[in-house]
Parts: sequence; C-alpha cells; structure tokens
Amino acid sequence: MDQAPAACFEQKRDPGDLEVFQGETRTIIQPASLKDPKLEELKEVLVGWINSALKREHIVVQSLEEDLYDGLVLHHLLAQLSGVRLPVDEIAVTGEAQLHKLQVVMEALNQNLGPPDQTAHKWSVKLIHDKNLLATLHLLVAIVRRFQPDLALPLGVSVEVVLLEVSKSGIKSEKQVEHITEPSDSADGSSATPKQGDPIEQLMKLDSHKINTVTQAILHFVNMNVSTLGLQVTDVEKQFADGVILLLLLGQLEGYFIPLCEYYLTPTCKSEMLHNVTLALDLLNDLGLQMSNIDPQDIVSGDLTATLKVLYVLFKKHKSQ
Repeated sequence: MDQAPAACFEQKRDPGDLEVFQGETRTIIQPASLKDPKLEELKEVLVGWINSALKREHIVVQSLEEDLYDGLVLHHLLAQLSGVRLPVDEIAVTGEAQLHKLQVVMEALNQNLGPPDQTAHKWSVKLIHDKNLLATLHLLVAIVRRFQPDLALPLGVSVEVVLLEVSKSGIKSEKQVEHITEPSDSADGSSATPKQGDPIEQLMKLDSHKINTVTQAILHFVNMNVSTLGLQVTDVEKQFADGVILLLLLGQLEGYFIPLCEYYLTPTCKSEMLHNVTLALDLLNDLGLQMSNIDPQDIVSGDLTATLKVLYVLFKKHKSQ
C-alpha cells in the first residue's frame, strides 16, 4: 500500500467532504504517466480524428477533458458517425442542463457501441462530466473501434493509476497498471497488423510507381462501371472534383437512380460541386461506408488522397461482386 497519493488526495478536500465519497473507489492517473509519450500520441491521434470528423461543423477540440465534458462534441460525433439525431439542446449552459444532455448522448452512444464488454464500466456520465481523462480515453477508444476500426491508434498505451478507496477508517490506496489500447504483443496483434492505418494513407507514402499502379487499378474498376453511361475517367483529381461521376458511379454500383433534382448535373461553381460531393459522401455514410474522415472540400479541390479513399471504399466493396 502506498499512502502518499492518498495524502495528496486528502489535501484537496475538507475532512467533512470525505463522507460524500465513502464507499467509492476512485482511479487517478499517476503524474508520471501523464507525461508518457505513448499517452500523448494517443491523445493527439484522438484529437486529430475528432477534428477531422467534425470539420464540417466547424468544431475544434483542443483538450479531451475540457472540450468533451458537456456533451456537445460527443453529440455531434455520434450524429456524424452513426446518423443518430437526438432531441437535445445544441448548447447546454447550466450544469444541470449539461448533465441531462450528456446522459441522453451517453445512453445513445452505449446503445450504438453494442453489447457492453469488459471496458464498458470504465466510463460513465459522471466521470465524463467530471473531466476524467482516463474515462474519456476509454470511451473514445471504444468509439473508434466501433466506427473507425482502420484508424491507427498507438498500441500498448497504458498508465499507472492509484485506486483510492474512501471508508470511515480513512483512505486506502493501491497502484495498478491500466491498459487503454491493446498491448503491442497481444495475441491478436499479428492479425491486426495489416489493418493498421488507412490503406490509402499508407499507399501515398510509397514511391510514385506503386501509387500509379493502384490508381490505374481503381480507374479500371471505375471505367468498367461507367462505360455503359458513355463515360471514361482518365484523371482522378479533376474528373471527380465536381461530384457528378462519383454520384453516377454510386448509382451504377448500388443499383439505384439518383433523381436529377437532387444534384447539379453540370455544376458551374464551387458551391454546386461541393453540394454534389457532399451528397455522395452522405449516401456512402447511409450505406454504412464511413466517410466521416473525408472532407468534401478536399475532393472538390482535387486532392488525390481524399478522392482515392472514397473510390477505394467502393472498389473494396464491389470488386468481388
């Protein structure tokens, strides 16, 4: 038993306040673990992922603890990833309103995360609202596993924690190591390795010849499916920028007709092109092909990586059909 952490905890509260916490066990990250490079990397990856997913909502997260506790970011993240729309106020000002909103959002999140596993008890409305970093990390990692399994989270992230148990006789403390992501030497590590990172992101790190080979394979797949419409694609960046061929390709692959009134067949400005691309990404999301990490503006701007990501998802789904 280590009494020092307990002593530090006692200094933060009046003796009378300890009665409120009797019977509770609290988990506190050791200060040294907060400086662990792997933990910092995990936080940076999660912050970057959230900001990418919510870019269209102009939401920018800087601190996981400070920016997620009131339910606003989690609300938008749930809507973006799953399409769930909840009957809650956009902005909750009072603490009571924040707790109510967070309760509704967390209930919906837990439902979408599926049957609870051994990590589900590691977060709660109270812990998130109390800006508990460990609980927030466990929740976000679970969300990533459910909605963005290809996102490369650093493996082997763990922290040393102190379990504080408050009782009438005082405070007891015990040190433990808590794992946040899978250990790098886990039993399923070898099978998970090929899934690390987005395949197109990995592709773009290779030499130009290999990039061109994959691009040509995807172009061949595209042209096989749009040739019946009298179309041929030779330039990925330019010909998908207005969203028209992307929508027509989607209709061909999924076997439905997108009414012409829903999009601009001959867009003449950036806003019309953006409308088309956004519609295509929304349709892909409706099919369960998560496009939350793709900014439609990137495709309109002719970004090769963003365009290939979308086409690769369709290629991967339909190439064996």
